[in-house]
Amino acid sequence: MTTATTTSGAGRREWLGLAVLGLPTFLVAMDFSVLYLGVPHLSADLAPSGIQQLWIVDIYGFLLAGFLVTMGTIGDRIGRKRLLLAGGAGFGLASVAAAFSASPEMLIASRALLGMAGAAMMPSVLALVTVMFTEQRQRSRAVAVYLTCFMGGMTLGPLVGGVLLEQFWWGSVFLVAVPGIVLLLVFGPSLLPDHRAPGAGRLDPLSVVLSLGTILPFVYGLKELARHGWETFPAVALVAGIAAGVAFVRRQRRLEHPLLDLSLFGNRTFSTALTLFFVTALVGTGTLLLVTLYLQNVAGLTPLTAGLLLLVPNVLMIIGNLTTPVLANRIRPAYLIAGGLVVAAVGYTIFTLAGSTSGPAAIFVAMSVVMLGTAPLAALCNHLAMGAVPPERAGSGASIVQTTTEFGLGLGIATLATLGTAVYRSSVEGALGAVPADVAAAARESIDRAAEAARHLPAEQGDDLLAAARDAFTSGLHVVGIVSAAFYAALAVVALRAFRHVRTAHGDTDDETGPAPETEAEAVPVP
Repeated sequence: MTTATTTSGAGRREWLGLAVLGLPTFLVAMDFSVLYLGVPHLSADLAPSGIQQLWIVDIYGFLLAGFLVTMGTIGDRIGRKRLLLAGGAGFGLASVAAAFSASPEMLIASRALLGMAGAAMMPSVLALVTVMFTEQRQRSRAVAVYLTCFMGGMTLGPLVGGVLLEQFWWGSVFLVAVPGIVLLLVFGPSLLPDHRAPGAGRLDPLSVVLSLGTILPFVYGLKELARHGWETFPAVALVAGIAAGVAFVRRQRRLEHPLLDLSLFGNRTFSTALTLFFVTALVGTGTLLLVTLYLQNVAGLTPLTAGLLLLVPNVLMIIGNLTTPVLANRIRPAYLIAGGLVVAAVGYTIFTLAGSTSGPAAIFVAMSVVMLGTAPLAALCNHLAMGAVPPERAGSGASIVQTTTEFGLGLGIATLATLGTAVYRSSVEGALGAVPADVAAAARESIDRAAEAARHLPAEQGDDLLAAARDAFTSGLHVVGIVSAAFYAALAVVALRAFRHVRTAHGDTDDETGPAPETEAEAVPVP
């Protein structure tokens, strides 16, 4: 395993190609969240059942996560550009089908195709960025642009959806992707390189089946258990996914040309980057859910106001992503990433300053500090991980990075959000003795159920219940903030130790930060 160290710089074609690659990155990320505000509108039109409504929202993420590994490896074999363009065409067609869906079943099927097409595009994008930008400073800037497009899509999705829904019907939130896909299909063939892995071997169908049998039930089980608590079918799905994963790993070890190159995990830089991605995704999604509930049910903000308030921290993270490559010219990645994680840990401790009657100011400051502190990790770890992957396995490496993040996102709700809920339920119990049994049962479920139940009680009793629920939820938020800060502090130590050998572009020596890397493959310079 080797790492590219060429210093030949990218030219105008590569930078224009990066702009083209930003389109699918933005659109795939936006489709995660653009539908949130549209659910009531499409529900009024298509009248889906409760289960169908959940699948309309969730099927996109399920299949995108499930097909990432398979699509990344297919891209290594048939060519990343070819797979990207095919995925783009499928994404455009599925967007049109979703926009004009005449039934819940048609919309679910269209969203499923969108997830599969997104899975074809995402590993191809990151792999092509790695291939196109071999000079280290330029690659870091290119990865920062890639991350900015992804963050922009996630951040602007609900806002774009809201603007469109003010003027048009719910299907417009899907049609907004079509112009970007058209630009990709028009300019992509001439601006993007046609790169594939030499001698990659044939695709193993059984490995594909086992990969899907691992990821889809596992992600489904996690999400359902986190959403509804203990239920038999999601638990069985989770166990089935783990069993399929064991069989998948055993088969990969026997194959000459595996679907997933397990040797990549033996590289310290790559495996540490995956660990950082996993834990930060877990903490980020778990805390974000609690933060949005706090802003609406404790601080009393409307959903739109809460979304606009959280837009500022996301913009700060984008600025941090774009600034990090400049700082990395002089500061080693270990120091930048570890220092940023310490800053983010401080941000999570600020959660403890939020009160049940203090308004949103503390959470706004906390999230701003967290996002700024996380930016160096987001900007550099993609570069470090992909720099540790041989060029011929870039698609596979990119899919592993993105699948790891998906698992972290799923576990965030199942762990940290569940921890906050457990503290809430324990704390609110003492205030439920004086309310009717059905109201108490609703209040135990969640802060939003408690707020709704309080409206149906006499004024004074409702106010007391709501105040107790807000105090209890704030206590849960404090505990999650402290746990998150501890996670980030531990990650800072991990990053400092694991990346201490990685140099800046100015050639400082390994003696300055510790012993040299164990193998040449682990010396992954960044700008």
